Amino acid sequence: MDRTEKEDLVASLKQVFADSAIVVVTHYSGMTVAQMTELRGQMREAGASFKVTKNRLTRLALEGTDFQDLGDMFTGPTAIAYSRDPVAAAKVVVNFAKDNEKLIVLGGAFNGQLLDVDGVQTLAKLPSLDELRGKLVGLLNTPATRIAGIMQAPAGQVARVIGAYGASEAA
Repeated sequence: MDRTEKEDLVASLKQVFADSAIVVVTHYSGMTVAQMTELRGQMREAGASFKVTKNRLTRLALEGTDFQDLGDMFTGPTAIAYSRDPVAAAKVVVNFAKDNEKLIVLGGAFNGQLLDVDGVQTLAKLPSLDELRGKLVGLLNTPATRIAGIMQAPAGQVARVIGAYGASEAA
């Protein structure tokens, strides 16, 4: 990898860190290509990404970002999981690590706050942004359907009364 490629990699990682709400650092030693492909597919479905990184270049990219405190975690075979959704990356990585002991969660950062392994696992237990939106829409939608039902009932009764009155006048 020549100097310009390294500079491009650092610049793209800086952009990743600027666009992400959460970054989870993992060790992936011993994972097969099929396992990595499966993990990346699960991450894409959740709206997150998983990337194998070069430690020295990643530490350079972390400088001046909200995630600069993660620098000490980059030793050995590391990869990062990241997303704009504050829960998606953590949820997928933690769930995948339960079934695959070769993926080890080292920690992460969320909104500039350093998280240990327990912090990442706690964050993974929270509902995702899409799940919360769905619940909110459900809560807002329920009263609206009730109001529509209540509003239609009197209108139907009024129509029946007018219809009966009109029928009695015609007779």
